[in-house]
Amino acid sequence: MAPMRLLVVEDEPKMARMLQRGLAEEGHQVDVCGTAEAALSQALEVPYDVVVLDWGLPDGDGVSLLRTWRARGLQVPVLLLTARGTTGEKVTGLRAGADDYLVKPFAFEELLARVEALDRRSAPGEVSGQALGDVQLDVRRRALRRGEREVTLTGREFALLMELRALGGDTATRSRLLLKVWGGDFEGTGNVVDVYVGYLRAKLERVGATAVEIEAVRGVGYRLLVRA
Repeated sequence: MAPMRLLVVEDEPKMARMLQRGLAEEGHQVDVCGTAEAALSQALEVPYDVVVLDWGLPDGDGVSLLRTWRARGLQVPVLLLTARGTTGEKVTGLRAGADDYLVKPFAFEELLARVEALDRRSAPGEVSGQALGDVQLDVRRRALRRGEREVTLTGREFALLMELRALGGDTATRSRLLLKVWGGDFEGTGNVVDVYVGYLRAKLERVGATAVEIEAVRGVGYRLLVRA
């Protein structure tokens, strides 16, 4: 199986080390976060293939973190780990956006098999490719592609593009984009929207897009124009 880039969100050091070591020995690249705060931005900035997420975290819970990721457009498959094994708790996790569920204690071999299955299920070319003007948007890999050219988007670039796309050409205000992409707890300024729009424009230019444009609406915000 092809190597994956994985994120493990686990606050218990012994468990985190075991998962990181075991997955790395299988040839995968593994990052570890021990808090919800660290994992929130990490998953949004790095194009992971699968996330292994513990329910219980010291600064929150995995389900709330998962809901935030999904609300911001993160599509990466998530395997939820928990000591909670009741049907109601499983349903809560799955409805929050988990793709699979594993109850502690578990055998590492089972976790590995589930991670591999999630990666296969969301492999490129199944349902991940979407047309965006003259560009293909690979949702699963968070990439833009035109012909032989391809660029990968960060999590926030991807979330910004998806939010603009969802409006179907209508204008999004900076305040709306800040709320949807950076969240209500973001302490920066609206200028960050302009910076990330610049990043997206540069990446559209790099793949040679001619039928997709992010247009500035003076004094309001931005809109995505897609020409047939």
